[in-house]
Amino acid sequence: MPLKTLKEETAGTLTLEWRLHVKDYKLVLDKKRCVGCEICSLACPKEAIKLERQEKKAGEKAEHAKIDIEFEKCNFCGICDVLCPFGAIRVTVNGEHLLSVVEKESFPQLIRDIKVDLTKCPVDCKECEEACPLDLIRVSRLTVDGKIVENVESLTEEEKSKLKVKVEIEKDFCPCCGICEVKCPEDAIHVSKFLYGKITIHQDKCPDGCTDCLDVCPITGALYLSDDDGKVHVNEAFCVYCGACKVVCPVDKALELERTSINHTPVRSGVWNKTLEKLASPIIMTKELKAKSSRKTRESVEKRLGWKVSIHEQE
Repeated sequence: MPLKTLKEETAGTLTLEWRLHVKDYKLVLDKKRCVGCEICSLACPKEAIKLERQEKKAGEKAEHAKIDIEFEKCNFCGICDVLCPFGAIRVTVNGEHLLSVVEKESFPQLIRDIKVDLTKCPVDCKECEEACPLDLIRVSRLTVDGKIVENVESLTEEEKSKLKVKVEIEKDFCPCCGICEVKCPEDAIHVSKFLYGKITIHQDKCPDGCTDCLDVCPITGALYLSDDDGKVHVNEAFCVYCGACKVVCPVDKALELERTSINHTPVRSGVWNKTLEKLASPIIMTKELKAKSSRKTRESVEKRLGWKVSIHEQE
């Protein structure tokens, strides 16, 4: 029997805690980072996470769906933590961020691939910081001894040439929309998405004047209102395929979302395949199963022969 069970909700967080004699499990949802997308609710193997659509008030913008977690169903497995594109959920064991599903290689981690070439960054440029829709980028200019310089404009060109640029990105919370890459004037940032897909908006089904999907989209520019027809359209270059728009859409199948690829670390368990059935299209399921079969074959050959088989050799 647990020594303590707790479910506590404040304006900023939702906390679940299950304390045993030797272990203390805790799940914290950061409401400020949560965008009400469907990924955690779809992935939860216990169906403990529920989305609650918010009633839209007349004359106001739509609000993203709220999340509730049923304490009795949650087993603190951490799958929601792993898959949240915005890092809004954190599961800890005895205060440490340890996820057994990842450690046992039964579940992957999303690959948030963001590279910055600091040699290309001008000392007077902060385009990426200003462009980030989630305020996750900080650009600093440092002296040789590591001191931060605030007012670069007041420096001479010679003084500027001695400065170093430091770019800090909160990758754990970054959905990899790629806006920073597009806005960078020096081609210094490269972002690889971890979710790929396709969104189709059936304009004939959209109610006149409805912008609910646009209201809740967390990525500026992923959805936009067209001047030509007054309807919402998709800019898939910036879309992260989280599904927040789909959740609030008031008309069934007016907005359809299909995830076609997920960039993640290798896995060794069928648990991931079950999750994919809920998250992605049949195409990605087929690719995953083929990759898994190929990996098992390669490992079997390596074990028998005692030498490594490269992917190129196997193919």
